[in-house]
Amino acid sequence: MTGAPTSAALVQAVTVGAEPPPDQAAAILGALPAAVLLVGPGDTVRYANPAAEQLFGVSAVALAEAGLGPVLAPHSPLLELVGRVRRQDHGVMEHHVSLDLPRRGMVCLVDIQATPQSASAGHGPAAEREVVVAIQERTIASRLGRQFEQRDAGRSLGAMAATLAHEVKNPLSGIRGAAQLLGQNAPPSDAELARVICEEVDRIRGLIDRMEALGDSAPLPRTPLNVHELLDHVCALARNGFARQVRIVVRYDPSLPLIEGNRDELVQAFLNLVKNAAEAVPSSGGEIILSTAYEYGLSLRDGGGRRRTQLPISLSVQDNGAGIPDDVRPHLFEPFVTTKANGRGLGLALVARIVADHGGVLEFDSRPRRTVFTVLLPSHRGDGA
Repeated sequence: MTGAPTSAALVQAVTVGAEPPPDQAAAILGALPAAVLLVGPGDTVRYANPAAEQLFGVSAVALAEAGLGPVLAPHSPLLELVGRVRRQDHGVMEHHVSLDLPRRGMVCLVDIQATPQSASAGHGPAAEREVVVAIQERTIASRLGRQFEQRDAGRSLGAMAATLAHEVKNPLSGIRGAAQLLGQNAPPSDAELARVICEEVDRIRGLIDRMEALGDSAPLPRTPLNVHELLDHVCALARNGFARQVRIVVRYDPSLPLIEGNRDELVQAFLNLVKNAAEAVPSSGGEIILSTAYEYGLSLRDGGGRRRTQLPISLSVQDNGAGIPDDVRPHLFEPFVTTKANGRGLGLALVARIVADHGGVLEFDSRPRRTVFTVLLPSHRGDGA
């Protein structure tokens, strides 16, 4: 049986100036999510696939004309890596490389694999050897990492909530009962203090109830759900309540299949996201955009790695608020982390737990005047998931 062609061979087949490439080779390279380059002498670019055009923000023709230098920052680790492969004449892989991309005005965290092109390996001066480079942005890896972090955080929070509720609720009931009895026969000034005690006990009990909801691991019944009906219900609640003064825009993909989930839990999750958005927008000109889309390409395996689950259903909540502070972002889904003056920091932890329980991923992107929380969920199995 003939082996599959190597990446270097596929790149060679579609290199500028080569014979017309086989359709299959061109299709494979064009479909790869990783950016693939064939770097020639003087850091010229003899081939760039569509993912490379997107990564660098320039066309393959422009890359071929200008080379790598103009699209990278001075002393770029990518150029250093290509030079090292030429000198050592063997492949190199580096993870978590910060790649400064001036044309896009950003720095990307990537994994880079570079190897000598087979036809030029071991032949001629090192500076003239061609190098095949594959660059993978770590966006997908970050999504997977967040999914597992959210799942593990939910489990830890559940155990903590169960213990806290058991240890605290009974004493709270005793404190409240005692305060009520004292207040019945106390003078007005002391009766006011007793009332304050009761109110504070009720507030703490409400907090414990919310934590119990985070820790509730009992499976709830799930049914096929129309995500647009669910989001419309959330919109109606928001417009008649906490988001009366906020403009809410919906942008739905009408072709989306059903999902399978618990309606009450998902309504609660999206209510929390929309409420956070409503509290983040400016007092004048505040806007929330709810959108849905079908995304291809992202899948997760279960804990045992036996079954892959596609996550094609994308539901997003976008606001035009000030954005999330940089120091908060790494801990955003942890309990008791909040940017609100009077916040408790349990809303996003609850959303993360609900999304993880539904086999999905919760991610966010934030900058001033554009913060987006996106929930990626599997579709209902009866719809081809």
